[in-house]
Amino acid sequence: MLLNYKTFWVKIKVLIVGKTDEDWIDRGVEKYLKRLKHYVNIEFRYLPDLKNRKSLSKEEQKNKEGVLILKQLEASDILILFDEKGKEFSSLSFANYLQKRMNKGVKSITFVVGGPYGFSDVVYTRSNDKISLSKLTFSHQMIRPFIAEQIYRAYSILKNEPYHHQ
Repeated sequence: MLLNYKTFWVKIKVLIVGKTDEDWIDRGVEKYLKRLKHYVNIEFRYLPDLKNRKSLSKEEQKNKEGVLILKQLEASDILILFDEKGKEFSSLSFANYLQKRMNKGVKSITFVVGGPYGFSDVVYTRSNDKISLSKLTFSHQMIRPFIAEQIYRAYSILKNEPYHHQ
């Protein structure tokens, strides 16, 4: 697989509900974002934690987070949710998945990591796809460097660079 010229015209956004107070997680994300800047316009955008979250029901939390997520989207964005019920990919098939999306001429792909209870029905309805990184459950903080690394790995595969070993 070779990186198609169209990939440089795509913007990738990763929206994440909540912030982390772990410096090592931020450093891990930054390591891969720095590498990715050679391939794609990418940004990780952190949405603030809800105020008084503990006084809200699970549904109220999902709905309020859903409003925050939807405000970040353009009408033309392809919305892909990281969700435990989503499709699982190998690294090669994920790279191919991204390439196919980019070949369709999309301008922006937005990946979203929701809050602890998942997504509201409105966000599920707006989404174009769901992806699962694993059958294992990871904390919302731990998943951040995993996502950055997998997107970097996908681009290195598409560019036929030696990062990924088969």
